[in-house]
Amino acid sequence: MTSPVTLDRREGPYGEVVLRRRAEHYEIIANGTFLMDTSDGRSERLLIDAALDALPEGSRPGASVLVGGLGVGFSLARAAADPRWGRITVAEREEAIIDWHRQGPLAAISGAALADPRTVILHTDLVTHLRTTTDTYDALCLDIDNGPDWTVTEDNESLYSAEGLATCAARLNPGGILAVWSAQPSADFEESLRNAGFSGVRTEEIPVARGVPDAVHLAVRPG
Repeated sequence: MTSPVTLDRREGPYGEVVLRRRAEHYEIIANGTFLMDTSDGRSERLLIDAALDALPEGSRPGASVLVGGLGVGFSLARAAADPRWGRITVAEREEAIIDWHRQGPLAAISGAALADPRTVILHTDLVTHLRTTTDTYDALCLDIDNGPDWTVTEDNESLYSAEGLATCAARLNPGGILAVWSAQPSADFEESLRNAGFSGVRTEEIPVARGVPDAVHLAVRPG
């Protein structure tokens, strides 16, 4: 395997974040934990596509989506490529990641999406934004961890709790979709979604080379 080359390393309020290049691909590492890279992107695109497909037919024209986590930009680029999204908001807490998209090598993925007038980038912690904003959305597409069972920072655990899921529901319009990316399927999280009052709970999987499939957990806020 090709050894990675570190392109940038930043210390921020949440610890260290690193951008590396391995051959032709880029990797983001947070506090020593691998987050994502540009080698695939199918599950990050599925996060957006599955949420849009799950929306009621009448709400699709001009639907609004909050993407939690800019990452390497696959989810944002997918949303901006679909004219059915009317408002695309991205919450990203790491200034470094935003910089890598606006001025760095990740602009090759997200440049067109960032220039799209529907797109707004919020430099804010997703959990804080969900708790404090009065905005509502037709879809929440969340990808800030390696999954509900493997959080990057301790504070993120609250997002997957009963209180956190209630907050997500409050930020969704009736019939809105909660989509959560995970590095592996989680039956426990599915049960948490049902206990929080969501309906239509299901999981879509993407096979990956390492064996354990990536997953997108989907749930509907009842109308």
